[in-house]
Amino acid sequence: MPKSIIDIKNRLDCQLGNRIVLKANGGRKKTIERSGVLKETYPSVFIVELDQDKHNFERVSYTYADVLTENVHVSFVEEDLQQEATAQ
Repeated sequence: MPKSIIDIKNRLDCQLGNRIVLKANGGRKKTIERSGVLKETYPSVFIVELDQDKHNFERVSYTYADVLTENVHVSFVEEDLQQEATAQ
């Protein structure tokens, strides 16, 4: 991911509506993985609408600072599929 909050926000703005996978630090050596669709970006936070069959709640929000400090790792499903296709 980019190295500034503005770069992170701009990159997420370009990915609105795309599938996303989040790996978040849950504390005490726990990692929480969530998947869904990037729905909205705001000046301080972004919102992901989660897959209903996998999660108990509809949405989750994180700050761009969470991504910058690597408390949340963001990956886009389409990018992963394209990288796998070019590697083969």
